[in-house]
Amino acid sequence: MNLQTYIDKASILIEAMPYIQQFRGETFVVKLGGSVMENRDALDSLLGDVAFMATVGIKVVLVHGGGKAISRALDISGVKSEFVMGVRVTSEDAIGIVERVLKKEVNAEIVRMLRRLGANAHPLHGDWIIKAVRKTARPVGSDRTIDWGFVGEPISVDTRTVMEMTDAGVIPVVTPLGMSEFDRIYNINADRAASAVAEGLRARKLAFVSDVPGVLRDKDDPESLISSIRVGDIAALGRDGIIAGGMLPKLQSCAEAIRAGVRKVHLVDGRMRHSLLLEIFTNKGVGTEITEDE
Repeated sequence: MNLQTYIDKASILIEAMPYIQQFRGETFVVKLGGSVMENRDALDSLLGDVAFMATVGIKVVLVHGGGKAISRALDISGVKSEFVMGVRVTSEDAIGIVERVLKKEVNAEIVRMLRRLGANAHPLHGDWIIKAVRKTARPVGSDRTIDWGFVGEPISVDTRTVMEMTDAGVIPVVTPLGMSEFDRIYNINADRAASAVAEGLRARKLAFVSDVPGVLRDKDDPESLISSIRVGDIAALGRDGIIAGGMLPKLQSCAEAIRAGVRKVHLVDGRMRHSLLLEIFTNKGVGTEITEDE
């Protein structure tokens, strides 16, 4: 490695310094999901970013998904996976498997990986802190109510427990589960769980890390990335078809989080090494940020 390489590395640290100073002591919620959860190298890189953020004094709360691991476990158990409007139908047979996979497999492994990186990470299962109601919906023009079974919609978060952990220098690793008033565990969409946690904490930032680069004007052209979107632009982008499919409810969750007090939301491609650090600690960023209207 020549001297210029070392100088370039030092320059990167200098560029990051004002962001580190600005964000020290602030709360960031990071949601991990998509195929990056299945890619060990990508996951290790992302968790390294999370560990770095905690090291420089950011209070990080990590919320994770686990859809592919759940699907594998259901297949092995002979329980059929069914999705309605993009949401997994969770039967009474399935909810026990979902809980076991999220807590004993996915969450436990993320905690182990973070600890190997020197981070003080601990599990904080969603059903310990998130109150939820059963998710139902009646599509426009239909007289039939859709019931996804043991799928919940978050209604409140015990932020006191979360803040006690982050104030103590702990990274809470949260499973997307909730508890009903009747002590039944519900499976919650991980994006919604992360948004609810960020809203309750009034987090400085909420980052969704998945396997998409952000919002693209042309879904087939990675170079058409939209680097910044204001909440007021989301409806128009939806009408124009730029935001469609699974991206639309994600952006709607982003808008809800910002209206609830989250300062900024980021969509980041976890397949890019250190994308989380590049998005947060550099001048240009690498994903899409969603901000409030001026």
